[in-house]
Amino acid sequence: MNAAIEETAFETINPGYNTTFQPGRLSLGLVAPLEQYSSGPVASMTRHMERVELAEALGFSAVWLRDVPFNVPSFGDAGQLFDPFVYLGMLAAKTERIALGVASIILPLRHPAHIAKAAASVDQLSGGRLILGVASGDRPEEYPALNLSFEDRGERFRQSFDYIRRMWEERAAFQSDYGNPHGGMDMLPKPAFGKLPMLITGGSQQDPDWIARHGEGWITYPRTVSAQARLVSDWRANVKAVGGLAKPAVQSLYIDLTENPETEPQPIHLGFRLGADHLRNYLKSLEQIGINHVALNLRFNQRDIETTLKQLSAEILPEFQN
Repeated sequence: MNAAIEETAFETINPGYNTTFQPGRLSLGLVAPLEQYSSGPVASMTRHMERVELAEALGFSAVWLRDVPFNVPSFGDAGQLFDPFVYLGMLAAKTERIALGVASIILPLRHPAHIAKAAASVDQLSGGRLILGVASGDRPEEYPALNLSFEDRGERFRQSFDYIRRMWEERAAFQSDYGNPHGGMDMLPKPAFGKLPMLITGGSQQDPDWIARHGEGWITYPRTVSAQARLVSDWRANVKAVGGLAKPAVQSLYIDLTENPETEPQPIHLGFRLGADHLRNYLKSLEQIGINHVALNLRFNQRDIETTLKQLSAEILPEFQN
């Protein structure tokens, strides 16, 4: 194991978080929609539930949704189309073990009371399997559509984050620009295990120390292994400096998995076209630098999705299961 990986324990929060993130280990999840849609921004959502159920049966640790309220042309990806919390409710009913992640809810675009109630509801309905990624948003076009300012989204992110956490307390009473709950009222339900893991995406317009202190983990984007190693090392150092337990690091990765396991890696958008042997080695290198979870995105995968999921399960997952 790389000497840079010093964490000995993560906080125990809920089953989704606890099973997905293990110190010094890498687990694998999938980004919805589980289909190829490289020719345009909108997925068909064909057999989407069957594929999530297959992913659970094959042993993937998590399925991740995104918060994409508008099909913004400059972004070029409408995500899984359905509202993430509505879709999470359906996933909670159709699955039993797989963690349900969202990467990430754009806090400044929603009232935090609605986020707090929706997230706690999904967590209860799923038996504690929700992992709540949060972000400040990076698509400026969405903000005027909601009559919101893009420039102050960092401040609103912090206020929303605090509001959500406070609303999971019993009869919370506090003042906020988002509203002033008082002790004579209460928001129900509460998270299944009293608290939900909130993982912060990217910088979210925040100071690194704030992210290390407040988030239960960090979600970032693919980079070269050497560049990612430096950033993960900085993350670990910041978490250690603010005290408490270690916290996981998560990244996404687009893949186009070929039938030939020896296909050399060829760059695609935020990932690679490659064979299983090289994918396994690449993921091992991420594990060694301290990445705890990789969410695989199959948007550009050229082969049949079910075949690819089964190949990943047979040839890759055994290397990364506890």
